[in-house]
Amino acid sequence: MYSVNVPVPGRVRQLANRLHPDLVGFETIREDHSCLLKRLGEADHVAQLQHRAHRALEGAPAVEAEITAIDYFADPPLGSAPVVYLAVESPGLEAIHADLTEAFETVEGLEGGDYVPHVTLARGGDLETATRLADREIEPIRWTVSGLEFWDGTYKLPVSRISLPA
Repeated sequence: MYSVNVPVPGRVRQLANRLHPDLVGFETIREDHSCLLKRLGEADHVAQLQHRAHRALEGAPAVEAEITAIDYFADPPLGSAPVVYLAVESPGLEAIHADLTEAFETVEGLEGGDYVPHVTLARGGDLETATRLADREIEPIRWTVSGLEFWDGTYKLPVSRISLPA
């Protein structure tokens, strides 16, 4: 599965690392952190998929994003629950997501109107722990998103970078 992801600054990874001890009871804990912007699907010809993504993003400007809270999905459409995440507020990222949904098929229940920008921390724990984490106050983290990554989900690696001009 290929996707377009938003790289997060080191301050977000540092926050995730500080929260790690409180996540140890979950089935899976994310070690790499980014914000999934749009799933693109599988491809026989990766270069063609990249080209479509780059064309869909032509002229997209750099945007502001902010981690505002810890939250969780009690009943996610895929995978084990709950999913604990860092909430990302960014009208600009939501607009870019909307542009990408016009160029690529939308995954029902996860994208389009259902899209919630976030950085997953862990999944498959107990709801009480997720609720306790969501009740914690965090210092907001704001940054400018000046580039996106074309991500290869099979190898869990960025394949290329897409610049967003300031």
